[in-house]
Parts: sequence; C-alpha cells; structure tokens
Amino acid sequence: MDTSIGELRMATDLGVFGPDRLDDLDAWFRANGFVILRGLLSAVEVDALEAECARAQVDLVAGRLPGRFGTSILIEGDAGEKATRFANYVTHITELSPTARAAASHPLVVGLMQRWLGAGCWLMDDVRFGVVYQDARPGRESSYTRIGWHSDWQSGPHLRIFPSVAFTFHIDATSPDNGFLRVVPGSHRWATPAPYDNINGIPVPEGADPAGGWGDEAPPVPMPLAFGKVPGEVAVYTERGDVIFHDSYLWHSAARATDDGARRRHVRGAYHTGEHLSEDGFETFVKNAAR
Repeated sequence: MDTSIGELRMATDLGVFGPDRLDDLDAWFRANGFVILRGLLSAVEVDALEAECARAQVDLVAGRLPGRFGTSILIEGDAGEKATRFANYVTHITELSPTARAAASHPLVVGLMQRWLGAGCWLMDDVRFGVVYQDARPGRESSYTRIGWHSDWQSGPHLRIFPSVAFTFHIDATSPDNGFLRVVPGSHRWATPAPYDNINGIPVPEGADPAGGWGDEAPPVPMPLAFGKVPGEVAVYTERGDVIFHDSYLWHSAARATDDGARRRHVRGAYHTGEHLSEDGFETFVKNAAR
C-alpha cells in the first residue's frame, strides 16, 4: 500500500482502523510509519485506566510512591520546583495500574508488534522509565512544554535495541486545544542521520550507526532542530481510547496545547528488538530521549 501525501490529507479518518481490519492496519503502518487502532479498549477499561493513572499521579506528588516512579528523567532541566509540585510523568505505570499493564500486553498489541518486529520483540517495562503515564497539560503548574522533531532511534543510535515500535493509549481525545502528534508519513523509510547536532547538545556516542531507517535514501530535507514545518507533515488526531503505533524511524513531534486549561493524558511505551538493556547501558538513551 503506497499512499501519497495528497491522499492522506483527503482522508476523513487518517490511518484509523478497528480490530476487525488488522491486515489493512498493517499495510497502512508499513507504508506510512504510523497507524491508529480504534476500539481495542472498552469505555469501562478506558475509565479504569484514567482513574488508576490519576491516582498514581496524586500519590507520586504526595510522596506516597518510591522515587523510581518519579519524573526527573523526563522533565526539562529548567523545570525547577514545578517538577516537585506537579507530576507530568509517572514512570513504570504498569506496576501501578493493572489496566495499563493489561493494555500494554494485550494479545492484539503483542500480535501486531510481532508482525512488525518479529517473535523475539520485548516490551521495555523494566528499565529506567518503563511504560509511562504522561499528563501533558500546559498550565502554569506544569513543567511540560512540547517535543521537537525527532525519531525514536536518534535517542540511542549506538544501542542495539532498534528497530522498535511505540504505542500510545490516549485517555483524552486530541486537538489543537490540548495538543496533538505531528508526523511525516513515510519518513521511516529514509536513512535519517544520527543526531550529530541536537537540542540537548549531546554528542553522538561511540559505536553509533551514521543513519537509521528502513531504506538507503537520505531525507529530502534536514530535520528541524525544534518545531519548524516539514514538507509533507500531517496532524494526527485521536479519540478517547485510541492507540497510536509509530515506527522508531518515523519523524514526529508534539504540538503544544493552545488552551492552558486543556488536558492531554496518555500511556506510552515501546516494544524493542535485540538484547535487553542494563541500567548503565541505558544512560545515554535516557538523556537523548528526554529532548
């Protein structure tokens, strides 16, 4: 399935498929590098996910959870006291929310990951931040800003855990009001350079591959260091309960909310290939992933 940018823009539901159309979902994902699965979780399950994650967030701020569930890895460096007064992130949420654990390991999710990554793929739920609950509200109490253009592979081009596929279970529907995902369809097929120059000023580690992607063709334009417009990019909007899957080589960024009272909450994680990482081997990956 080879879809042009023009066809993508004309789509009413951009890359949205139900559990009864997995072959179509698979074809879209392979062609475009992202896809939306709608209808996997029931309304009751989404309600439970919201309640369990919100409870964990309150417990974290109140000091009732160990530090390993905290946010220091993922928070911007200049967040200051905001990061202690409000938790934008709860890490290892699958250890705190039974619904999040069931969702991340749902048989249909596992089956899709095995289609894309092979039978040996594994869920990164036990190293550093694991599966994360994110509350990306933009209000004054929040230390969340937005995420600039990147591919997930660029966060650790020296690590042998790619390719990978990320998943995001959306608790809130997304819109310009509360923020949304920006993607460049098909960019996972480009040979994107390692981030020799990035927003964190972190040099490429020794042993890094010079480029990553499913093809050998160089990107037609440089990847912006921050939030600039990329030719061919599209906005990806979700409904409550939707799951976005995206390839580790896909160019994507997050648009900040325009309404300071809006909320955008989700649970995100990834399945990887290769060997599991140790805590020591994961340090550079964490620093780059926080960009």
